[in-house]
Amino acid sequence: MCQMTQEERLAFLAEGLPIILSSAQSLWCGARKLYDDMPREAGVLEGFAREEAAKVLILMDAVRCPRRLIGSRMGAIVSWSYDHLARLIYADAARWRPTCVAELREYVDLNRKAHALEGEVGEYIVPNWSLYERESRLYADIEADESGELSWSNPVDGVFTSLTRRFPPVSLEAADAMAMLGIFTLDGLKATAEIWDQVEFADQENRSDALRLLRELVNRLSLEGLPSDKATDQHVSTLADSWQLPMYNLEFTMKAVSLEELEAAREIELAWSI
Repeated sequence: MCQMTQEERLAFLAEGLPIILSSAQSLWCGARKLYDDMPREAGVLEGFAREEAAKVLILMDAVRCPRRLIGSRMGAIVSWSYDHLARLIYADAARWRPTCVAELREYVDLNRKAHALEGEVGEYIVPNWSLYERESRLYADIEADESGELSWSNPVDGVFTSLTRRFPPVSLEAADAMAMLGIFTLDGLKATAEIWDQVEFADQENRSDALRLLRELVNRLSLEGLPSDKATDQHVSTLADSWQLPMYNLEFTMKAVSLEELEAAREIELAWSI
């Protein structure tokens, strides 16, 4: 996609986005059937559905990215769609309420750290939580604590089976709303690209800016007769609540954290606890 023209890329996405959404929906349907008898397996499928739907959100940021920037950002955006951590952050971000892009960047940077502190005074050093939750649900594995002592993790046990839900992942709800409103059609993607090209979301751009563009987009979709007959005001509300500010100017690669940084942060938490 990096070598495609804007017109070629939008046509290609109009073909592929419904396929990704259908894949996410089928994974979610499978999860729903397993919750009562096989909660761990249901959680695995739900996680896959979240990530698959997050790919839609990532690729839609390629559509929302201004033309003058897309040449420099497209390679990164495509790589994020293949990266577990980036997909998990995009899925989680559907629930966040940052005041502006600068604050959203802080949220993303916090969630892409390779390690963090847990416990009342930061006594535990843990790996990136999003990836740890994902891997711990999927696999039995060997874990090591800070002292180097080894233990086995059992994917059937622990908190992860209790985290499964019986409601669709927010990322899937957002992707489904886009499809219902006609955004995944070629004309819908063209309208999205043209309208969001008006503003680069780089720093202080905020929710009001995004909602203004969304209203303009919904009006245009309606005028062009693109929404499904099943589209409702609730689909618009879902996008208003769950379609995060564009993140094409952010970074999603794993951010290394040194032991010295973690120990310094631990000392601060200990000092605050006294």
